[in-house]
Amino acid sequence: MDVMPLLLLVAGSAAIAAAARRLPVPAPLLLVAAGLAVSFVPGVPDYTLDPHVVLPLVLPPLLHTAATESSYLDLRAQLRPVALLSVGYVLFATLVVGWALYELVPGLSLTAALVFGAVVAPPDAVAATAVARRVGLPSRVTTILQGESLLNDATAITAFRVAVAAAAGEGATWAGGVGEFLLAALGGLTVGLVLMVPLHWLRVRVREALLQNTFSLLIPFFAYAAAEQVHASGVIAVVVVALFLGHRSWEVDFATRLQEAAVWKMVAFVLESAVFALIGLQLPVVLRGIHAYHGGDALWYALAVFAVVVAARFVWVYPALCLPPLVSARIRAREGSPGWRVPFVISWAGMRGVVSLAIAFSIPHTVDGGEFPQRDLLLFLTFSTVIGTLVVQGVTLPLVIRLLRFPRRDERAATLAEANAQAQASRAAEQRLDELLADDCNALPAPLAERLRAVLERRRDSVWERLGQTHPVTGESVDDTYRRLSRDVIETEREVFVRLRDARYIDDEMLRTLLRRLDLEEAAAYREMA
Repeated sequence: MDVMPLLLLVAGSAAIAAAARRLPVPAPLLLVAAGLAVSFVPGVPDYTLDPHVVLPLVLPPLLHTAATESSYLDLRAQLRPVALLSVGYVLFATLVVGWALYELVPGLSLTAALVFGAVVAPPDAVAATAVARRVGLPSRVTTILQGESLLNDATAITAFRVAVAAAAGEGATWAGGVGEFLLAALGGLTVGLVLMVPLHWLRVRVREALLQNTFSLLIPFFAYAAAEQVHASGVIAVVVVALFLGHRSWEVDFATRLQEAAVWKMVAFVLESAVFALIGLQLPVVLRGIHAYHGGDALWYALAVFAVVVAARFVWVYPALCLPPLVSARIRAREGSPGWRVPFVISWAGMRGVVSLAIAFSIPHTVDGGEFPQRDLLLFLTFSTVIGTLVVQGVTLPLVIRLLRFPRRDERAATLAEANAQAQASRAAEQRLDELLADDCNALPAPLAERLRAVLERRRDSVWERLGQTHPVTGESVDDTYRRLSRDVIETEREVFVRLRDARYIDDEMLRTLLRRLDLEEAAAYREMA
């Protein structure tokens, strides 16, 4: 097995994603563009998407990362719009896009057209949320987009399986399709609910950080495989488990939690970078199969499908978000009116991603003893829809958000809320410290007791200091100066330790111990002032 193409893909995509952090273009869009450009270079390996790799090995960790970083409480508060988009919209888009393609392409069967509708139905919110965080969209919009992306893949995969069964002539019916959807959804939910408590119990009981992180990396794959084994939705099982683990992560040992966060950030960075580059690299694979079609016809189909996909989202999103507050006084009192800007930006943030391509490549080559109807055309239209939405909507989304003039997040109010929360926690900690020190079993020398009090006081004051004035000469805030000075003095100690190792006064093992202690102190200083 030649591993060089894989290494080039991972290293190249990571380098491009890192460069994107210094550019105004979101990383997903730059990666797709790079993939498209590289696909024309002679000698580039064939990077065909394998759905048997993407769906069970790439999708679970990406879903796990997104779900653990989401807020269970926020998602529960937005459960109605999230459900209307992740389930209702996906089914609506499957029918509308499928019917439009059936009317558009001569000779294409309705079942094959519905297969395509299911393929392009689920939006991928990675690019949208990357833009949303950069431009400061309201948290409710970001929560809805994230919640939709967590669950819509499950709906699309189930709809795809039902449509493929119908195309294969397996006697699929509407009742059977509804039954399969309920089995997948309820089965995935049940598997997730069954697994989440024992998995969390093990996370809390395992105290060794290295072993715990190994266990953490296996969780999404285990949840996905367990659900798929009983023909339930692996996507839903992964999301349910991850939401619970993320909500209860505070119960895990601190060392494990810090390492786990770093590990999963790295995993998400590598996978997201690679999959968006892979999208662009599919161009040669797709073009090889489209030669049988006249170029003008294929281009017309692509433009028409793109227009239907975009329009269908507007048609669904506006009623889904605006009608419930109009007809229910209870919803109106709790949520208020969404206005026209929130539905507009959610409608425009419907970019498709790698899941659509992976599902498209899993379309069987043969059904009912013959070739799947116009499979190559469906692959091309999936690719053109993914690229079209990422380029057109992804590039223009920041401009759209700026033109809509959403109110900016009040950073001062957020800092005040953080300071008040920290003040309450510090007061409770100080009371607890007094109780502990009153016990003779916890007697400490006065300097050490004062050091504990100083740490609490420093932590309480650090947030308030961010609201203070900046230095008249450097322009730094107090916490910026604190971090800089801490970094400088720690770096001085680090240089002395290295010099002593080079002089053979201490050995390398002792050097690693001393450097780790400094690393922890430096990290603590940054977290303390963050």
